[in-house]
Amino acid sequence: MKKYMNKQQKKNLVNNTIKRQRIIEGSILEINIENQYFAYAQILKKGLGYAFFDFKSFEKLIDISILNKAKVIFIVMVYNDVITKGIWVKIGKLDIRDELKELPMQFIQDSQNPSNFEIYNPNTGEISKATKEQCLGLECTAVWEANHVEDRIRDYFNSIPNIWVEQLNIKE
Repeated sequence: MKKYMNKQQKKNLVNNTIKRQRIIEGSILEINIENQYFAYAQILKKGLGYAFFDFKSFEKLIDISILNKAKVIFIVMVYNDVITKGIWVKIGKLDIRDELKELPMQFIQDSQNPSNFEIYNPNTGEISKATKEQCLGLECTAVWEANHVEDRIRDYFNSIPNIWVEQLNIKE
């Protein structure tokens, strides 16, 4: 059993029910980080990206519009069940900022031949050959589990390296 659960997760466990949610662009998600504070994210284009904000709150947000000015710390894809099974709860919806309407490019590194790189465009689905230099500073193409994203958020706010990011970094 998960050590830290938000109220909806505990209710789901007790009632053996799941609060079903749909993946809707612009939705704001509330993420309970170890029952200590809440972090927030927004569902982006077609659910192919989620923007995680540099904002945490020790109380649930009442006015989500404050997130319009929050810096984005990273954008990744997450498994659909994180939303559809209510692991992260939708608490509202905001217009997607202009700078978040196009998802950032991501890199792919061939595990068999680490000197081969490609760039993935999540907006079009296109993959093209790339150099290592072109991939520097990009996220690795991956779909993240909820607990790994929660670890990454916690580590960000604690200013420590994240094991999952380290594992996905470009290999020499």
